[in-house]
Amino acid sequence: MKVCKFGGSSVADASQIKKVKAILDKDQDRSIVVVSAPGKRFSGDEKVTDMLLLCAEIVNKGNSSKDKFGDVKNRFRDIAEGLGLGRDALEEELDVVLKNIESGAGKDYAASRGEHLNAILISKYFGWNYIETEKCIVIGENNKIEEESYSNLAALINKNEKYVIPGFYGRSPSGEVRCFSRGGSDITGAIAARAVMADVYENWTDVSGVYSSDPRFVKSAHVIPSISYKMVRELSEVGASVFHEEAIAPVVEVNIPINIRNTNSPEDDGTIIGKEPEKKGVIGVSAKGGLSKIYVRKLMFFKESGVRHKVLSLMHLYGIKPCYTLYGCDSISWYFETKQIENIDTEEMCSRLKEEFNLDDIELKKGFAVVGLVGNGIEETMEYVDALDELRRNGIQPSSVSLGGSYTTFVIGVPEERKLDAVNCISERLFISK
Repeated sequence: MKVCKFGGSSVADASQIKKVKAILDKDQDRSIVVVSAPGKRFSGDEKVTDMLLLCAEIVNKGNSSKDKFGDVKNRFRDIAEGLGLGRDALEEELDVVLKNIESGAGKDYAASRGEHLNAILISKYFGWNYIETEKCIVIGENNKIEEESYSNLAALINKNEKYVIPGFYGRSPSGEVRCFSRGGSDITGAIAARAVMADVYENWTDVSGVYSSDPRFVKSAHVIPSISYKMVRELSEVGASVFHEEAIAPVVEVNIPINIRNTNSPEDDGTIIGKEPEKKGVIGVSAKGGLSKIYVRKLMFFKESGVRHKVLSLMHLYGIKPCYTLYGCDSISWYFETKQIENIDTEEMCSRLKEEFNLDDIELKKGFAVVGLVGNGIEETMEYVDALDELRRNGIQPSSVSLGGSYTTFVIGVPEERKLDAVNCISERLFISK
């Protein structure tokens, strides 16, 4: 049995949904489909989820969303007509959704209705069963998937039948509609795969797999045939965004492989996410920008018990939550998202830190990015030395370097404006020149 998730671009209009049906018809083992809300059909188009969120915002301000919801209705009417179901195929469901949004059902309810409506429409087109995830998937605090979700969903599935399931949402423990973070249909697909112990979880999107670098900007980018669960998460941490990192957890525990495929090029093999590859070396290079760095130093800094935690606690009061940490003998550097300090007095914060901890030095600078080299056994291949040499050859000065504790990621701090140059030259050196 295969569980297939199709993202927003894959179900954006009737022609795309017909491609989905053709893919499913080619393999009878593809018996459970998780779908997103209709995404963009072209550059500048509006996602249905964004339309619905705007409706909720309008109602929250005390106004009627009927005019804006008309755009949602027309989008689904066009899809229904294109599938040969008639423009009124979802009229009753659309009226219910509008009524609830107008009654103040809230942001999560509105955001979830794109998946809800699309799954109902697609199930009608396929002639498959529809499963309402609000009844079975329980989402706790911090988007925690409650264990009962798997058994609840499994109880609704007969292995001899076929099903369409809306992604992205479930319910809170107390019964209200609750959404995962954006892109959360990947998580729903993983939950479904775990619930039925699928042979494989196929994640269909608009790219042909996980790339070594972002193909929009890096000329040497290529599809990675296979990659471990851990490496995908680490690539996500340094900017790659093909697969929702939280969707790994449900399947990794039971070792269900994930196959990233392209709806528009279904003949491509894509990328298999699964066990740790035997081959050593860097397989992906990605970058994350929009960062700032705060550097603190004090002689014999770490002699005081718990000092790191105390400094972090004070930084948290100002809204700073670091994503990378580097240690020196008597110093620490933290990288964090610059947007976290847009509305705070950084001079006051630095003065307070220096005074309370009697620091010898403190410095805060903006305009950084981090480049991450991800692979197996990086510390053995020493390819990070080649990467640093290539940066030197291209006049890019690293602000920091760190080999992570997992030995699967080497992180290099670089100036924000040289981020793409850094990824390009490192990729050229590691993936083409050798």
